[in-house]
Amino acid sequence: MTESRIYETDIVVIGAGNAAMCAAIAARENGARVLVLEKAPEAEKGGNSTFTHGSIRFAYNGVEDLKQIMPDLTPEDIEVTDFGSYTEEEFFDDMCRITDYRTDPELASLLTSKSFETMKWMQSHKVRWVPIYGRQAFKVDGIFKFWGGMIVESVGGGTGLVEALHEEAKQLGVQVLFNAMATKLIHDDEGVHGVIFKDNGKTTEVRAKAVILASGGFHANPEMRTRYLGPKWDLAKARGSRFNTGEGIQMALDMGALSAGNWSGCHSVGGDRYLPEFTEGFQKLSYPFGILVNAEGKRFVDEGADFRNYTYAKYGKLILEQPEQFAWQIFDTKVAGLLRDEYRGRKVTKVKANTLEELAEKLEGVNKAGFLKTVKEYNEAVQKEIPFNPNIKDGRSTKGLNVEKSNWANTLDEGPFEAFAVTCGITFTFGGLKINTNTEVQDVLSQSISGLYAAGELVGGLFYFNYPGGAGLMAGSVFGKIAGENASRFIHQVKEKEKMV
Repeated sequence: MTESRIYETDIVVIGAGNAAMCAAIAARENGARVLVLEKAPEAEKGGNSTFTHGSIRFAYNGVEDLKQIMPDLTPEDIEVTDFGSYTEEEFFDDMCRITDYRTDPELASLLTSKSFETMKWMQSHKVRWVPIYGRQAFKVDGIFKFWGGMIVESVGGGTGLVEALHEEAKQLGVQVLFNAMATKLIHDDEGVHGVIFKDNGKTTEVRAKAVILASGGFHANPEMRTRYLGPKWDLAKARGSRFNTGEGIQMALDMGALSAGNWSGCHSVGGDRYLPEFTEGFQKLSYPFGILVNAEGKRFVDEGADFRNYTYAKYGKLILEQPEQFAWQIFDTKVAGLLRDEYRGRKVTKVKANTLEELAEKLEGVNKAGFLKTVKEYNEAVQKEIPFNPNIKDGRSTKGLNVEKSNWANTLDEGPFEAFAVTCGITFTFGGLKINTNTEVQDVLSQSISGLYAAGELVGGLFYFNYPGGAGLMAGSVFGKIAGENASRFIHQVKEKEKMV
């Protein structure tokens, strides 16, 4: 039996995903000794970051900006691509609009204004970026045109992002402990002084001058989901990391931290009805080009309300509210070539038929007459005189339906037809801890808790009801970097005071 040891360092980072590792790297490059506690085994490190595509949203003014973070962009790439621009103002406006203007304006302003410089910083730390041609651009008249304010992903997706950050942290001398579950913050009236954790199941502790919480939300905790999100949320399928069960948030609340944000809200998407939890490939996000029907065969949502980037994170909740918590996505052959790669995998619940009548027989759990009536009324309502264009909100809508479709309304009349069974999957929760613009965790008196910082999904106040795609990774990077820098600055001040005593 090995004896437990007491660790000692300058800064402890709890978590080992994108936000945590950005914090660790920033702290280390500013001279601090850093220890990272990762609850998961090494093979499953990285939290939700590893389950993303690595797609990230940031502000840029044109291709010259993009060349700074993607130096491998070739003249040929630039010639055949309309990258457009996405200004800080547009990013900030999207954050406000998508959250019904509830986002914390100071945090949102910091996120949007620091996004580009943080991308350059990550690139300087060997994170490689490439254009998302496969999912965020359609070719029209020989030119790829990006849409929806998101154009870049990390090489290797989320796994590649996490591996790059871990490799850089290792090169800088950051120590990472796996199978190390934080259980309690060591604190007194003067602030936080370390962490008690389970080191491969054995209780031990690490003494430190600052702690950065970056261990994610509680999406993988059915009890917390039902307590905070409400009834039926225990029935939602958990996506992402099975280790995001809320302990980081709870530890801070237990010592008097202030909660913030949309505790009854979360990022939830539509995805495969029968795929197991915590499995990659769950989401099915090409719904703007088809229709969604429930068990009654009825449409219940405007599939074309906005670009997918601005609606997918809230449509999972709408599916959860349907009878038996499922729906079917329906497409005809006209749009088959526009469906994302996740529709073509082996582990996909789908049916195919040459006629709508034949398809109706195959839609498990769906009222056949209701479905055929819905499609007939929908086809008759499509404004066919308006041209279809997947790169813009084309205004090709329906007219006269109880639930209209605002854009990309194509008739369902050319077989073969394909249908995909979907249910609600929860990705991450929106409620969390209150921080200020220095990422210092606030207490219930709205005062900073000395030595305690937070970044990533356990920060509350950024996202309400909905979420602009790619903004979560960017927030983790921006606030992780800020947390690492400010925690380092704090411990230097502490050390200077200690020298004077």
